[in-house]
Amino acid sequence: MAQKRFLENELPDAGSPEEKRHRPPAFNAAKAEALNFLTERFCSALEPLLRRVVNEEIERALAKHVPAKIQSSTRHINESASRNLQLQFRNKLSLPIFTGSRIEGEQCCPIQVVLVDASTGQIITSGSESSTKVEIVVLEGDFEGDEEEDWNDKDFDSHVVRERDGKRPLLTGDLLINLKEGVGILGELTFTDNSSWIRSRKFRLGARVAAGCGSGIKIREAKTEAFTVKDHRGELYKKHYPPALHDEVWRLDRIGKEGAFHKRLNQEKIFSVQDFLRLLFIDPQKLRNVLGTGMSNKMWEGTVEHAKTCMLDNKLYVYYADAHHNIGVIFNVICKLLGFLADGQFILVDELSEAQKVVTSKMVKHAYEHLDQLVEYDGSHVIDNKSCNLTALSAVGELPGRSTWPQGTSPE
Repeated sequence: MAQKRFLENELPDAGSPEEKRHRPPAFNAAKAEALNFLTERFCSALEPLLRRVVNEEIERALAKHVPAKIQSSTRHINESASRNLQLQFRNKLSLPIFTGSRIEGEQCCPIQVVLVDASTGQIITSGSESSTKVEIVVLEGDFEGDEEEDWNDKDFDSHVVRERDGKRPLLTGDLLINLKEGVGILGELTFTDNSSWIRSRKFRLGARVAAGCGSGIKIREAKTEAFTVKDHRGELYKKHYPPALHDEVWRLDRIGKEGAFHKRLNQEKIFSVQDFLRLLFIDPQKLRNVLGTGMSNKMWEGTVEHAKTCMLDNKLYVYYADAHHNIGVIFNVICKLLGFLADGQFILVDELSEAQKVVTSKMVKHAYEHLDQLVEYDGSHVIDNKSCNLTALSAVGELPGRSTWPQGTSPE
């Protein structure tokens, strides 16, 4: 019995107050940390399940008590609010811009305004925002809001330019456009005043959602690059980009109207862009000498490059070297050699030998001096084939000689 009591005294109960008093503090901390860890894991695993259940219950309640149209609208608002919507000008403006002249895009293309999601670059083609009404305004040229950063409405509105006192509205025409599937086309727009009177001496066009047409979703405004607006009288001396064949030669860069270069060219009977290009291909050194040393090499290169942007037509011209029309040269509207004609067969210039190219070039120069002997053809069939029988094509007729051309024009 004494031994039993001794064992009981040596091995006290695990949950006795004595053991609790001697349990180390580190054990209690580890126990608390383990409980917290398990609790967090349990909650993390349980949260998605609870969310799904709650969402399902809400959807079920909405389906019973809320019309489907309102549900769809609510979801759409939430989706739109999560996107970064902004207006953008899709293309650049055609410069320079003159008062009273229609504002156009580059290459005479219509100017587009689009609504995009800035995070993806995609055009917004659906939803109420895709058909919103947009207002076009004039902005100060020094409104330098970074495209990568947001500006607020007050910043944008503070840079809107109004007309000067006593003047007509600065911008007239179709100032409101309706987006269709996120795309809008600017209509007739013209400036009534130049930009020389404001601090930056430049304007920008801006686009913003028209007042009262917003759906409550923030849509950032758009702006163009800064540009100068000149008085209409300056258009009388405006260069054309690209120039046309029938344009007067002073429409080319570095050739001023009634200036020294213009007068020198006219003295050599070079009145049009077509005349300029013809002599450029026939005898470029002669043309360079006509302009003289007053035109630097850099100016000369700029003028030539501008002239070469001219759009050409498909007309071809043949100069026959014999009375039977068996041998001749064929070239385009600016006397650029295209090939050789032998017994009715057209051979491309790339297929000619060097000796043949020299002979044909001389024939083209001779043709340039006898323009009254040229025959015009529809060149669309010839261009598409390496060789063809020109006699099978109907000649449009002989062209008049240069002496009969009115000043500033050229044969069509």
